[in-house]
Amino acid sequence: MKRYVIKRMLGMLPLLLGITVISFGMMHLAPGDPTSITQQFNPRISAEDIERLRSYYGLDKPIYEQYWQWLKRLAVLDFGQSFSADGRPVIDKIAERLPVTLWINVLAMLLILVVAIPIGVASAMHKDSWFDRLMTVFVFIGFAIPSFWLGLLLMIGLGVNTGWLPISGLHDYNWQQMSFWQQQLDLARHLVLPVFVSAIGGLAGMSRFMRSGMLEVIRADFIMTARAMGMPERTIRYRLALKNALLPIITLLGLSVPGLIGGSVIIEQLFSLPGMGLLFYEAVMARDYPLVMGITVIGAVLTLLGNLLADLAYAWADPRIRHGGRK
Repeated sequence: MKRYVIKRMLGMLPLLLGITVISFGMMHLAPGDPTSITQQFNPRISAEDIERLRSYYGLDKPIYEQYWQWLKRLAVLDFGQSFSADGRPVIDKIAERLPVTLWINVLAMLLILVVAIPIGVASAMHKDSWFDRLMTVFVFIGFAIPSFWLGLLLMIGLGVNTGWLPISGLHDYNWQQMSFWQQQLDLARHLVLPVFVSAIGGLAGMSRFMRSGMLEVIRADFIMTARAMGMPERTIRYRLALKNALLPIITLLGLSVPGLIGGSVIIEQLFSLPGMGLLFYEAVMARDYPLVMGITVIGAVLTLLGNLLADLAYAWADPRIRHGGRK
C-alpha cells in the first residue's frame, strides 16, 4: 500500500504541472489585464503610465517567460504579490479566506453524510413504501431548487421576518464583547443557513446514490449466501451490504473536493462570507493573475488529494482493490 501511495503522489506532480499550464494560458487569453482595469477607474492615466505598470507587473514579457518566472517562485512556495492595491502576498490573502470555505464545506459534507446515508439505506430496505416515495419527492425538489433562490427564501423567512437566524457575515457587531462560549454560539448561528443551503443539493443526490448502491448490493450472490447460512439480517445489512454500497459515495466524495472553491462563490456572495470562493471571484474580475493562479493551485492540490483519499477509501472498502494494489 505504501508503494501505491508513493507512486500516486509522484504521478500527481506532472498532472499538477499540466493544470497550471492550462490555467495560466486560459487566464491570459481572457480579455483585459490589470492595467486595463486601472485605466477604467482612472481615465486620465497616460499610455506611458500603462507601459510602466505592465513592466512593473511583468506583463510586457512573453507569456512563456511569465509562466516560467511564476513556476520558479512556486517551486519555493512563493505565490507572489497580489496585483490589488494593497499589494499583499497571495499566500496571506488565501490563508485568511481558506478556513471559512473549508469549515462551511466540511460541515455541509458531514451533514450530507449523516443524513443521506441513513435515508438511502432506509429507502432501499423499504423500496416502494410511502417513505421511499416521500424521499423520491424530496430528491426531485432538492435537485430542482436553485441554491441562491433557496438561500434568499430562508434569509427572508428565518432572518428578516422572524429574526431567528442572522443572514450575513460570520459574527455580530458586538463579537469582541462576548464570552468564549457566546462567540461559539454566535458563529454557529451564522453558519446554519450557509451550511444548510450548501448541503441541500448534495443531500438529495447522495441519498439517491446510496439507495441505488444498496439495492444493487442486497441482490448480489454473496448476500443471498449469507442469508442462506443463517446470518442475522442486521449483520447482513450493516456489515456486508452497507460497506460495499459505500463505493459510489466514496467516488462522489472524491469528486466533490473541487466544489470547495468553485461551489462556494454563490453561497459566500449571498451570505457575505469572507471565503475563498468570493476571493476567487474578486480576483478574476480584477484580473489579479497571481491571486487567481494561487487559488487555482490550492484548488488543484485539494482535488488531487481528494482523488487520492477516494482511492485509499476504495482500497479499504473493497478487498479486491487492496489486494490488487499489492501486486
